[in-house]
Order: sequence, then C-alpha cells, then structure tokens
Amino acid sequence: MTDTLSAAVCLYGTDEPVARPHVLRAGRLSAELEGGNLRYIRYDGAEVLRAVSFIVRDKDWGTYNPVISDLAITQQDDRFSVSFSAVAGDAAQSFAYDARIEGYADGRLVFHGRGTGADGFLTNRTGFVVLHPIDGVAGAPVTITHTDDEIVEGRFPEIIDPVQPMMNLRALTHETPDGLRVTTLMQGDTFEMEDQRNWTDASYKTYVRPLALPWPYRIEPGEILDQTITITVAGQVANDHAGSAPVIAPGVALGSVPPLGLGLRPENVAETQRRAEAVQALAPAYLVLHHDPRAGHDGDSLKKQLEIARNIGAEPWLEAVIAAVDDAAASDEIAALGEISRALGDPFRTVLVSPAPDLKCTLPGSVWPAAPDAGQLYAAARAAFPDARIGGGMFSYFTELNRKPPPQGALDLVSFTTSPMVHAGDDRSVMETREAHPAIIASVTAIAKDTPWAVGPSAIGVRDNPYGEAAKPNPDNIRQAMNWNDPRQRGLLGAVWALGYFADFAQGGAAGIALGAPVGAFGAVSSRTDFPQPWYDTHQGLYPVFHVLRGLSRLRGQRMRELALRQSGDLTGLAVETVDGVELWLGNTGPELTRVTLGAGKTRLAVLDADSFEKAAHSAEFMDRLHDHDTSGLTLESFSIARIQIKQ
Repeated sequence: MTDTLSAAVCLYGTDEPVARPHVLRAGRLSAELEGGNLRYIRYDGAEVLRAVSFIVRDKDWGTYNPVISDLAITQQDDRFSVSFSAVAGDAAQSFAYDARIEGYADGRLVFHGRGTGADGFLTNRTGFVVLHPIDGVAGAPVTITHTDDEIVEGRFPEIIDPVQPMMNLRALTHETPDGLRVTTLMQGDTFEMEDQRNWTDASYKTYVRPLALPWPYRIEPGEILDQTITITVAGQVANDHAGSAPVIAPGVALGSVPPLGLGLRPENVAETQRRAEAVQALAPAYLVLHHDPRAGHDGDSLKKQLEIARNIGAEPWLEAVIAAVDDAAASDEIAALGEISRALGDPFRTVLVSPAPDLKCTLPGSVWPAAPDAGQLYAAARAAFPDARIGGGMFSYFTELNRKPPPQGALDLVSFTTSPMVHAGDDRSVMETREAHPAIIASVTAIAKDTPWAVGPSAIGVRDNPYGEAAKPNPDNIRQAMNWNDPRQRGLLGAVWALGYFADFAQGGAAGIALGAPVGAFGAVSSRTDFPQPWYDTHQGLYPVFHVLRGLSRLRGQRMRELALRQSGDLTGLAVETVDGVELWLGNTGPELTRVTLGAGKTRLAVLDADSFEKAAHSAEFMDRLHDHDTSGLTLESFSIARIQIKQ
C-alpha cells in the first residue's frame, strides 16, 4: 500500500480511476455515455430522463460492471451513434451482449441491447432499466400504455409508494418541469415501475421482468434477450438553466438540532477501545449497541459495548434483533434480554427491537415469512424494559418500513436506516440520493403520525444486505453498489454526504440521527482493519467525516435557521443560531469549484479540503481554528467543507 497521499484518496478514499463520461450530442439532444449506459438525457439543457441502462445482475441483486470492447462512436451535428460489445459476470458465469445507441436532432433516441449467456446465467434482473428524475416530476401526470395497448391516465407518486405504482408497461408519456413532452417506449419484455425513493435513489425506476415472476431466474444456454428503448422528446424548454452563485442567507427559525449518534457492533469493540481518546473527542450523544443472538452475541458482548458508551459519555441505545419466530418464544427472549440489562445496571433508556425475519426483504407479491406479531413484540419489550422508550420499525432500510409499517400507537420511536449504495455505486448517484430525502421525510412522518422517528445508523456503505446473502466485501477498494467497505467513507466526499444527510433529516424533524460508527468500515476514526485504507494504513488518523460529526454533535439543542439550498444543487449545509450570531456548515457536493456569496456581517471560517486533509487527519480540533474572512465571497474546492461563524 502506497504511503503517498494522492488527491484521489483525499477526495474519494481510493485511487481507483474513473473515466469521464463521453457527452453525445445531436442538435438540442444530449446524453452522457458512461460504462456503456446513458445518463442525464437532456434537451436544450433540460433533463428529460435520468438514465437508460442495460444492466446485468447476480442472484443477490449485485450489478456487474461490464467489460466493454469494440466501442465505436460516430458524432455528427444532427445525429450520433454508439455500438459496442460487452461481457458482464464473474468467475462462475457470464452474460455477453451487443448494444447500439442512436440519437437524432429531432429528439429521438434509440437504445437496443441483445445478448445471451452461452452456458446459462443465474440472475435477478438482466435487461433495460429506465430512470425518471423526481425533481418536478413527483406527483405529476403521466399517460400509461399497458402491454395490452390500454391507455390510462395516472400520476407519479408523491408520497413514496411501497410497491409498484405502475405495472404491465409498454410506454410512458410525461411532461417535464420545463414543458417538454417525453415518451418512453419499452419493447422486448414486460416492464413495471418501482419508486426508487424507497432506497433514497433520486428516481422512479422502470425495469424489465415483473417481480411477481420467480427470482432468481436462469437465462438458459443459447436463450436470446432482445430489447429496445425508444425515447421521443417534443416541445420547447420554458425555463432558463443558466446557473448562478448561491447566496447564503439564513432564513426563518426551525426546530432544534437533534442528537447525533453512532452505531457500534461487538466486532468493533476492541478497536474502538484502542481509539477511545479520539472517539471521546468526537462526543456522540448516543451509541446504538447492536445485539443479535444469531451472531453469538450475549450478555458479555453487550457489557463490553456498554463500557465503551460509558467511557466516552454517550447514552447507550439497545438495538436488539429477536431471533425467535413465534410469539411466546419471542416474548421469552425479550424477557431474558431484560434480565441481562438489569444485571448491567438497567442502562438503556431507548430500546429498539426487530424480529430477525424482517432483516430480509420481502418483495411485493411475495408472502411475508413467519415472524412474531408486532404488537405483542412491542408489548413484551415494554414489560422487559418498563422505564425505556420502546422503538422499532426496521433495522434495514426505509423500503421495508414502508412495506411493513408498525401498528399505530405501539411505539414511542419509529426507526429505520438507509444507504445510498443499493442500486448504484458511482459518485454522482451516491450524492444524488439527497434529492430523495424530502420524500423520505414526508413519508416516514405520514407512517409515524405523531410518534417521533429516528434514522440510522446509516452510512454510504451497506451494513446489511436485505436482498441477498451479504454486502460485498470490496477487497479492491472500488466504487461498487452494495459495498460493505466503501472507500468514500474515508474521503471528503463521504464527509460532505454525511453533512447533507444530517442537515436534511435534522431540518425534516428527526428525533435522532445516527451516522456510521466509531471505527471500521463505517468509522470516523482510522483503525486496524482487514480491508485496504490507502494512506491510513500507515498513518493512524481521523477521517474527514470525523470533523463533520464532531461539529454537528456539539450543536445539539441549538435552534436551526432555514437555508434556501436546492437538494440537487452544488451546496448542502446547516445554519444554527449561536450566542454570537449564526454558525454555518457548508459542503460542496461536487468535484467542481463552487462560488458562494455570504450575507452581510463579520465572518470567521475554517475550511477542510484536499490541501488541509493531512493536517486535519492529525488534529481533532482542526475545524476549531477559525480565521477572519474579509470578503463576502467564498470559493469551495472539490467536496470541501467550511465552518463559518457570522456575527450579527
């Protein structure tokens, strides 16, 4: 492992190269070619579709990265064409396909894919996926053409749909926020739509092969898949897309900054103890202690986690997986857990419980597996922990909470987690998940009604895989969907993502937000690991996210102020009232420079960027060292973070 600190490691935690997308143009039509697929299909600069992709997945819903050959691109003023061959798979199986893409100045775009698995191919999904953006589309009308040629009028969901809002699809016609009429024709199989905001994706996804059919399924040797997506765009763009530097002006008062927590698991206890001084400096308000008897967790493992919480001054929350399936056995298991807690001094004032079967996904149309009755489960928890706030919902993702909400009034706290890595692993897709946060907030508020709700422990990486055997271990330190160890946790991008995540859910009314863990794959502090950590393998230090979490944790209880920042914009952040004025935390969400105009008043600031990365890695107080800033303008480098104090 190299000892050199590269710019890529500062930004992304990995030196994995990323090819720049090739921009295809035909008159006013444009699209970005990336990894053999199309992204950001635009007309006169206005987005009409987020992506059209020919994807190949394994039996655990992991998406293979295709190896592309014979790539040919022809570009003319009024048309473009792309052709290539690709192979996707692993050592056990592969699927080969040919693709052709054609775009025309009149607004037509055609993407054709044809392939086969020579020796057979086991998959959960292989074929086309179309992504509609959500900004300005959520709740809007859509004309639906079904596979039997019936045409009906519908709407894109506003509150997140837990299942499939549209099925048996052949074509969809909608109008963009810019006044363009877009028709998407899907041929070669039956398509249906799911609301990908369930997983915090910034899109509605129309995909091949209904989920009601058996999965995984086998593409037999010699069986041919032949599918085509045709997009037609008409009309004139009504809005001006010229950008301008955002003006930061804290607005009306909002609620108070909620407590920030971290997640802790028994396997990370030893390294967390070793790095206890740094973790204590981070000062999380609470630690979510994970307990799963199926993994051999017992009273001793819970005691060791509890000692860490006490040593760093964090309130311990219990996150208990209940292994028993029938009601009586589950009640006995919870009662026994209550006895363990009493032997430890009855330390838990918040207890979250979830039956083990709910940790795995049950797809729409499938039968839910046997599990304890939710009402009885929560009642047993109240009996075993009479002085605690009883929480639950889902230890997995919001998706599962939305599909199986808890009984009304049964809980004191509704909880769930998220990861931006379920469907795509590239940098832009990860950061774009913030666009779905307002819909998540509206939907969970509707589910919880008057009950408080909390989110996390969440991170970029996938701590569990509800859709397969396990999360991907990622020994090569690459960007990849369903990664357990994601490199960006250790880079500036991860820190900006965490800032945006906390800011969004804090302003949305969360009662608690847990982000990542003290150490390990989801950590804020470097430690000894069995996965690669470029530069940190030889330099024990703090990840950039440490400074964000430390700063946000210290703002607990302070009054927030509104910031008029677009979810899809170049900035994310939080404004908080202090004794002296307003404190801002701002992050640049992209790799390009961003110019910011600050409001009137004397300002002091500290900036964490690639240039200051190494210094910050060795100083817990780095963001405390504010200096005077004499102008109203501020330039933020790639994925940099600024802490700003404005005197008023």
